[in-house]
Amino acid sequence: MGLIAMEDVDENEAEIAEVEIEVETKILVPPFNFAMVDEGIYRSGFPTEENFDFLETLNLRSVVYMCPEPYPEENFKFLKAHGIKLFQFGIDGSKDPLVKIPKDAITGALKILLDVRNQPVLIHCKRGKHRTGTLVGCFRKLRYWCLSSIFEEYHRHTAGKSRMSDQRFIETFDVSTVRDCVLGIMYRYHGVGRKSKRLVYESDSDN
Repeated sequence: MGLIAMEDVDENEAEIAEVEIEVETKILVPPFNFAMVDEGIYRSGFPTEENFDFLETLNLRSVVYMCPEPYPEENFKFLKAHGIKLFQFGIDGSKDPLVKIPKDAITGALKILLDVRNQPVLIHCKRGKHRTGTLVGCFRKLRYWCLSSIFEEYHRHTAGKSRMSDQRFIETFDVSTVRDCVLGIMYRYHGVGRKSKRLVYESDSDN
């Protein structure tokens, strides 16, 4: 049996110590334009590999992707490895004011957000500004926010690059259609613990 030089042992211990320090000082980097929308609902720009460690801390169940382009393989592998469902609602990111935002895409995305079984959920497009901002604005309207507060939040995330077409869509969006689509789902805290939730349908609330 060969002898191990003490300097080799010291060198190995030093390498282990360096690894432990790196683990302890790991920096969690949120995606660009990241923010919490509501309990269990987040928004951001397109996540990159450097954001994956941060996303792990959110314990996501779902991602709502608002772009028409295919989801990158690297990101898709991350979702698959963590059991995260991907919901894609492709909306053209054109600046042309004549390009209409598809109402069906926004309605479908809202249905995903409102279903607590999909939460925690992350909404994102490329920069987390216009498409994500439009969806969040309609969500706020569904939550009875006034338009001035909705647009203030929208402007804050677009960083001076607001689009009138987005704001017109939010202003004219009929939230009653969403309530009809999901059978008037309402969310109510109940049971043991403040975070306990269940879905209450119109048929239940009438009883």
